[in-house]
Amino acid sequence: MTHDREWYENWQPPVIEHGQMTTWGWTVAHPENLVLGKYVDIGAFTYINALQGIVIEDDVEIGSGCAVYSVSTIDGKTGMVTLKRGCRIGAHSVIMPGVSVGENTVVGALSYVTHDLPDNVIAFGVPARVQRDISSVAP
Repeated sequence: MTHDREWYENWQPPVIEHGQMTTWGWTVAHPENLVLGKYVDIGAFTYINALQGIVIEDDVEIGSGCAVYSVSTIDGKTGMVTLKRGCRIGAHSVIMPGVSVGENTVVGALSYVTHDLPDNVIAFGVPARVQRDISSVAP
């Protein structure tokens, strides 16, 4: 997603209340444990559970319908999640507890991220796997 200059100039941090939908249609559980950087764009119907901590750095884009979990009630996994500067998470992807997504990394739509992803790669799948270095993609 590309934003124009006006979008950046007008960006404001959202008001986030526990379990309540933001103005843009996404929800956070335990927002007191969420660190949200500047110029973050999160799509509608995304759910973020920050019970064990989630850091979303500057310039991150998260597509609609995603889920980011710092706790999993199914398998008992817990851990801080970090989405590093400039990473992009495709629509309907799931980020599991304890995962770090690297700077400028692109996660393809419908991916299930269960382990750390390095900087500057393209990853997708169930589970998500690194497919190639981002520099190998033509501009």
